[in-house]
Amino acid sequence: MDADPAVGLYIHVPFCRAKCAYCDFNSFAGLESLHGQYARAVTREVAAAVPTAWRTIYLGGGTPTVLPLSDLGQLLEAVQRGRSLAPDPEVSIEANPGTVDGAGLASLLRLGVNRLSLGIQSFDDAELRLLGRIHTTAEALEAFRAARRAGFRNISLDLIFGLPGQSLASWQASLQRALELGPEHLSLYALSVEAGTPLAGAIARGELARPDPDLAADMYELAEEACAAAGYLHYEISNWARQADLRCEHNLIYWRNEDYVGLGAGAHSWARGQRWANVASPLEYTALLFRGASPIASEEAIPRELEMGETMMMGLRLVDEGVSFERFRQRFGTDLRQKYASEIEELDRLDLLEVGADRMRLSPRGRLLANQVFYRFLPERA
Repeated sequence: MDADPAVGLYIHVPFCRAKCAYCDFNSFAGLESLHGQYARAVTREVAAAVPTAWRTIYLGGGTPTVLPLSDLGQLLEAVQRGRSLAPDPEVSIEANPGTVDGAGLASLLRLGVNRLSLGIQSFDDAELRLLGRIHTTAEALEAFRAARRAGFRNISLDLIFGLPGQSLASWQASLQRALELGPEHLSLYALSVEAGTPLAGAIARGELARPDPDLAADMYELAEEACAAAGYLHYEISNWARQADLRCEHNLIYWRNEDYVGLGAGAHSWARGQRWANVASPLEYTALLFRGASPIASEEAIPRELEMGETMMMGLRLVDEGVSFERFRQRFGTDLRQKYASEIEELDRLDLLEVGADRMRLSPRGRLLANQVFYRFLPERA
């Protein structure tokens, strides 16, 4: 498929050392023998991609850092070969604390990675065991310190709240520990119990308590207060940055519903009204690329009404930026205040939206009930 110049590039690495209890991502443990072949397959897909300039590069998963450094280097070299990059592009990689050390982190910097996203999830060992994480609190702290010693100056930490049995005090302790480390970025997500995961099964059998949504809301409000007190900018519902230029530029592409290309097994792409996705199986993906075949498994044209609705849904996740009236008009040739007049009136009356002179954003209450806002802009809703 074609894509406009200067797009975000996402590379999916679907491998983990162990599958976490809550995870329903396209990721697999026990496929170490496929790592080298997979990396070579992705380089083939990179070479076949439409020539374009990459605005940002993001290696996600799974756990990209389970790949040998030689394979990661091969991927990053292929991405830059024959391509133009934005000036000083953001190059991010996701990592789990149990998969990195000082020497490896220094090598990632030399390969051009300049932003590290560490999947900490909790600073409580009992909670880490519940989640099925492979690291301990001590290993998480050491991974952060090793990244600093290696030279990383842009580190993001992921934490999850609303866990079964988690107390407000426990969440506060994890959050405070993260803030004391002083990362440039924080991603704080409420646990989503996904059907088919071991965690969902344990909850269904009564082995674990079902997460309390009211307590999770209290945890979210606590996070807003603590991060503000520590000087962090709350720029997206679940994301905070120490300053504006430390926001995740790659994810901003998603939230603004702009063009991006996804490579690798199960990766999705979006450009010029078209959405497409690769086969999910890394075995099938690798076989297709080595046969010279396309890995694309599905593609669809997105109707204009749906594109507008998704632009509203994603843009409203941005806390201060929200959805600009002028940007929406330039993109779709219509005034969103007229297009969604009844929806805006209702949501404003419910104190879920703030409508300003030049943009619209969620209210503080709206951030707690965001899904109640989003569905109103989607054409499929009843």
